[in-house]
Amino acid sequence: MSVQDWSSLEKLVKGEDFGAKLKELYGDSAAENVGRYAHLLELYRENFGPAAPEGLAFFSAPGRTEIGGNHTDHQHGRVLAASVDMDTIAAAAPAEDGWVRVLSEGYPICEFELTDLSIHDEEKNSTAALIRGVLAGFEQRGCKVGAFKAAVTSSVLPGSGISSSAAFEILIGNIVNTFFHEGRADAVEIAQIGQYAENAYFGKPSGLMDQTASSVGNILTIDFEDPAHPVVRKLDVDFDACGYRLCIVDCGADHADLTDEYAAIPVEMKAVAAELGCSVLRETSKENVLAWLSKLREKLGDRAVLRALHFFGDNERVKEQAEALEKGDFARFLELVTESGRSSWMYLQNIVPCGANRHQEMAVALALCEELLGGEGAFRVHGGGFAGTVQAFVPEDKLEEFRSGMEKALGQGCCHVLRIRPVGGTCVYRS
Repeated sequence: MSVQDWSSLEKLVKGEDFGAKLKELYGDSAAENVGRYAHLLELYRENFGPAAPEGLAFFSAPGRTEIGGNHTDHQHGRVLAASVDMDTIAAAAPAEDGWVRVLSEGYPICEFELTDLSIHDEEKNSTAALIRGVLAGFEQRGCKVGAFKAAVTSSVLPGSGISSSAAFEILIGNIVNTFFHEGRADAVEIAQIGQYAENAYFGKPSGLMDQTASSVGNILTIDFEDPAHPVVRKLDVDFDACGYRLCIVDCGADHADLTDEYAAIPVEMKAVAAELGCSVLRETSKENVLAWLSKLREKLGDRAVLRALHFFGDNERVKEQAEALEKGDFARFLELVTESGRSSWMYLQNIVPCGANRHQEMAVALALCEELLGGEGAFRVHGGGFAGTVQAFVPEDKLEEFRSGMEKALGQGCCHVLRIRPVGGTCVYRS
């Protein structure tokens, strides 16, 4: 069916069929999200009207939370992750004029001609780089890409550790896959294309965990031993029934100029692997690192060795965490979360940026978690570290006390209570 007027589109968004789709994504919060999609439609009309587009479709891609495996993915290790109920959504339609135009709410419109999908150095760290990179990634896989217009808005907070960039990449990937590739790319392929865009075009040397968690959805383990064919397994876990709530706390630090801090972690881990005749740490073992400890310390320094030891510990913990969740042993799962957090602080060292003495916001946030939880629940650094967020599993009867304590110390709105979302990146509805 092709909807050709704005009033029909408005009725569609508020209709039962559309509401049923939102129920799949948002559960009990579906009704609250109808307004977001109605607003998105108005955003599209304001920027790309006045004529209503044919073939308009709505898309959603969730943020993600890393539950286990901190900085293990880029060493071809394992991670435990989940999609969450913060998402980036779009209203989009194919275009005939050869131009790609994407309006992200609150930002200037991003536009370029489809004929040029080459890497532009001046676009590094920009939205245009991600869009161009996703299109190029599909083209390299044999997809005849086309032009489109899209209006985008997001509840995934930038810098929240929920990975707004991955959600955006998966959103664009689903638009391209739906309009121009007949949906032939599966969720893992879309994730790989998103990672390619982020690495080659955006200029950030990220692993594949963020994109896979956003694209596949739900709670899942991902084994990147073969990055071209990661093994993805969804876990049959009712997280809502565990008696704990998942909280992400923004530590309030400045995210500027930390690219080198993040990049140093995979560089140092790979340097250890190279000294042992491997390309990544997954190809060697903790026993080899310990056997050559003196040489590695002398050649690469202590931090590189400690970061390698973190990898082996957290890589094994992911297996144990998944087993504990599937057995319903939430107490053991929480112990493992705490162990992961301690390892990140002691060995991985992604809590305090180099030379930061006066400002240690992440460390303060972790100390507050320990104080407010009082030995219950668990907490750890979330994602890349240094200046982002911490993750806490908070007993339901302590939730309000925990949230109010965090917000009193770190600022109103710093504590976000999330739910695990069962669906990854998707075309919500196509008219």
